[in-house]
Amino acid sequence: MHQFNKLEMFVYTTPEDAEAEHDRLVAWQEAMLQALGLSYRVIDVAAGDLGSSAARKFDIEAWVPTQDAYRELTSTSNCTTFQARRLNTRHRTEGGKTTPVATLNGTLATTRWIVALLETHQQADGSVLIPEALRPYLGGLDRITPATTHPKVDS
Repeated sequence: MHQFNKLEMFVYTTPEDAEAEHDRLVAWQEAMLQALGLSYRVIDVAAGDLGSSAARKFDIEAWVPTQDAYRELTSTSNCTTFQARRLNTRHRTEGGKTTPVATLNGTLATTRWIVALLETHQQADGSVLIPEALRPYLGGLDRITPATTHPKVDS
């Protein structure tokens, strides 16, 4: 068992708009990864690997240099009307009829991003360059440097 913190996205929309919404959610994820200077790839998950609720799912994996591998950072699923039918979540059409909505969900950011960020931007001296997009949230800090001395521990 493992735990991680994440920022989740949920969308309720008409079934006709679900595919466009799915593309929009993935575009947000990609824009964030690009702003942070991370190398990544988008995986269109094979139908046989989907859970029972998802009609289509995209995983986004970022490159982790020390592991010499891509690791999953985000996932976004289009569940069409599957979840809505089970939850009886509906919308009213222009003709007044009620029909199930389409549901989509995805992870916008997780603590998994930290490893990819630190490793991608680490310099030879051990410092880590802060991507421009994060600097306003860190008081303008442009680099994290390792401590140069460690306190002596008495045993």
